[in-house]
Amino acid sequence: MLEGGCQCGAVRYAVDGEFAHHALCHCADCRASSGAPAMAWMAYKSESFRITKGEAVAFNSSGDSWRHFCGTCGTGLYFVNETTLPGIVDIQSATLDDAANHAPGAQIQTAERLPYMTDLANLPEFERYPGM
Repeated sequence: MLEGGCQCGAVRYAVDGEFAHHALCHCADCRASSGAPAMAWMAYKSESFRITKGEAVAFNSSGDSWRHFCGTCGTGLYFVNETTLPGIVDIQSATLDDAANHAPGAQIQTAERLPYMTDLANLPEFERYPGM
């Protein structure tokens, strides 16, 4: 079982079993909802997922796509689209308590990837904010 939740702790979830896929998504809709250049998603069967604390707020981002987030701190938590991904809950894997132990295995929607995302390994790196 894996557990996760939002930044403020108001909404918590748990998920059991094997995931169907774990991918870094580059689509414009994910960028717009997160304010980030890409998002990591881990797909589970709906019956494997449950909210264990609080209640997420849902936003219909496009068509049958429902993005769920904490209404207090705004952390994105999970995504449901019964037309495109029937019976699947896609959790934002960075919200897992042990997110560092779960690396995505693929990149998807790369047709919409921001050009600078293809060459991140060549950028300078700093362990903390530069100059601090």
